[in-house]
Amino acid sequence: SPCSPASKIFSPPMFSLSHCHKTQESLLSSASGYNNYRGILNWCVVMLVLNNARLFLENLLRYGVLVDPIQVISLFLHDPYSWPAACLLIVSNVFILVALYTERQLSKGSFSEPVGFLVHCINMAIMLTFPAAVVLLVPSMTPVGGAFVLGIYTILFLKLYSYKDVNMWCRELSTVKAKKLARSLSSQHLNGGDRKVCYPGNLTIRDMYYFVFAPTLCYELNFPRSPKIRTSFLLRRLFEMLFFIQLLVGLTQQWMIPIIQSSMKPLEDMDLSRMTERLLRLAVPNHLLWLIFFYWFFHSSMNFTAELLRFGDRQFYKDWWNSETVTYFWQNWNIPVHKWCLRHFYKPLLRRGFSKMVSQSAVFFLSAFFHEYLVSVPLRMFRLWAFTGMMAQLPLAWFVGRFLRGNYGNAAVWISLIIGQPFAVLMYVHDYYVLHFRQEAD
Repeated sequence: SPCSPASKIFSPPMFSLSHCHKTQESLLSSASGYNNYRGILNWCVVMLVLNNARLFLENLLRYGVLVDPIQVISLFLHDPYSWPAACLLIVSNVFILVALYTERQLSKGSFSEPVGFLVHCINMAIMLTFPAAVVLLVPSMTPVGGAFVLGIYTILFLKLYSYKDVNMWCRELSTVKAKKLARSLSSQHLNGGDRKVCYPGNLTIRDMYYFVFAPTLCYELNFPRSPKIRTSFLLRRLFEMLFFIQLLVGLTQQWMIPIIQSSMKPLEDMDLSRMTERLLRLAVPNHLLWLIFFYWFFHSSMNFTAELLRFGDRQFYKDWWNSETVTYFWQNWNIPVHKWCLRHFYKPLLRRGFSKMVSQSAVFFLSAFFHEYLVSVPLRMFRLWAFTGMMAQLPLAWFVGRFLRGNYGNAAVWISLIIGQPFAVLMYVHDYYVLHFRQEAD
């Protein structure tokens, strides 16, 4: 019978007539529209970790442990009884107080605008030349100490330039408009019961030194303030600062320096293939150190300072890692410098009738000057590698923006960062070695 067990065993299965095929693209084809490569990204990370672990083990087996915290002190102090970098930091207060005194005299009408402008120009010109002269002429100044103190003076220069501009804008307006400007220069409403300040009530030592230590280069009469200091947030950033600075020092001594030392012979012999191999070997640790430094400075250190001062604007960087153009990278990886260039250099040039291309080139020229200033002066040699590298960003920005888009543009930005920096490092180290150690051997 149809209902017997045997009929159930031998009866044909009731398959549906639905189709199991349809027109579709393979996932890895660009026409498929598939973009979830999270697993492949994880695989790349795992391979990267394994490869770098192998390099680290190979480094230890070849060189042993090279980390020496005591050696770091010698990078800042050539003579334990001579502290020129610390003395320069103390002297920097003179330039700060001169700028404050000049603005007070201008607010009272004791100085005319041309006289005040002249005093500011002289003050800021000496700010750049005086420490450079000390670094070049004082034998006990080390390259690392010189670079550190020149970096501080460069930051102060940009801050005092902004301080001069904003106070000048306030004076150019009437009393009523000045009050409006004081309110508009604050990007957010102040929190925590802080009282708004109007010009010339901002010309105080307290206000000046708050701006000097604040993690910004652009002055405002009323900065946005956070309601309170978060102790847990502050301690986390402090731990990160201490951990990553130790990691930077350790990786530099253990990984970077041996590669640089082994690169001198190929550079002397002009062996192109060996030079290329050394460049690629240096690219990985150099780029890793640059990424660690970025996080240490722009996230940990600047957030620590901002939290300590209750500074409300914490946008110190944007998503530069997604840059599809070179221009986008330079606009987003260092927001404080970008804001300063836009506010005090780029837009004023546009208002004076210069084209966007000329103004953009002028910004890169200024950046190239300071890059060379911060490298050549501490090393006491002038080779213009940093200057040339920065100016080369202009044609690179044009090429990437014109011919590359999307992932290709992002890859071009990453390649320029990974290869460009170690190339400049090798050039400077080679020239420094030839200038100092070869002459001593001769």
